[in-house]
Amino acid sequence: MERGNQTGISEFLLLGLSNLAEQRQLLFMLFLWLYLLGVLGSLLIILAVSFDPHLHTPMYFFLTNLSLADICFLSTTVPKMLVNIQNHDKSISYAGCLAQMYFFVLFGTLDHFLLTGMAYDRYEAICHPLHYTTIMSPRLCTLVVAGSWIFSSLHALTHTLLVVRLSFCTNREILHFFCELYQILKLSCSSIFINEVIMFVSAVVVGVGPITGLLFSYIRIILTILRIPSAGGRWKAFSTCASHLSVVSLFYSTILGTYLCPTSTQTFSKGSIASVLYTVVIPTMNPFIYSLRNKNMKMTLRNAFNRKSVFSRGL
Repeated sequence: MERGNQTGISEFLLLGLSNLAEQRQLLFMLFLWLYLLGVLGSLLIILAVSFDPHLHTPMYFFLTNLSLADICFLSTTVPKMLVNIQNHDKSISYAGCLAQMYFFVLFGTLDHFLLTGMAYDRYEAICHPLHYTTIMSPRLCTLVVAGSWIFSSLHALTHTLLVVRLSFCTNREILHFFCELYQILKLSCSSIFINEVIMFVSAVVVGVGPITGLLFSYIRIILTILRIPSAGGRWKAFSTCASHLSVVSLFYSTILGTYLCPTSTQTFSKGSIASVLYTVVIPTMNPFIYSLRNKNMKMTLRNAFNRKSVFSRGL
């Protein structure tokens, strides 16, 4: 059996987004602000849900876990990219690259499962409102979230262990700003047939299954909403899933656009920019989409800020 890292390679080079000095500083400030906005926005949602008893429902339980996953997803790639931009250094250690790849696959897969779980929650709330509290019990919600974490971890671990067994050529340049699985496999001197088979199987199992469930949920939701006689009732029902539908549309459209676009028509810069959308921009936007489009969340945040201002004036 082949031993991993036979060539003794100790680090890879992340080519990043730009080599121009003036663009590097602009990119540093841009990604720093996006990272801070994303992390603070997600933390705000987690705290709001934790301290408001009215938000202790299945929908917000899933949202709390999605916000936590988004914080981890952002922290997997952005801090290292910021350090490399600031230090004019493109290197990442072999172990660091494997760790980054593992956590990227883990939290990307976790987002995928949580969005599907949230779609099922909205399906039960709109299509079976009388049985919603019985079906979406705390036990079921906990099992869905725990299963998502466990399966995502095993999925990421499988790909990471299959990369460890590979040896690498002298070319250490990764055509990306983070250690993306496919880009790492392209540098291998070993046969990657097993890796490609597992990637295909996991794409079917992890991708097609949950997406089918998500599409089924929203088809049933749309059919149920169309049967509501009043326009006000239809709008009220649709508003309960509008935020989630917005996040789902952004998440999957950018991923499908990145990975289904033919590589022959996709340049390095275009591929990197497309990846920035789903790795940085969308996790940053998620908390604001849920905050701005959700009446309960806006009310909770408004009350929290009002209490803070009253407390400050009292001091």
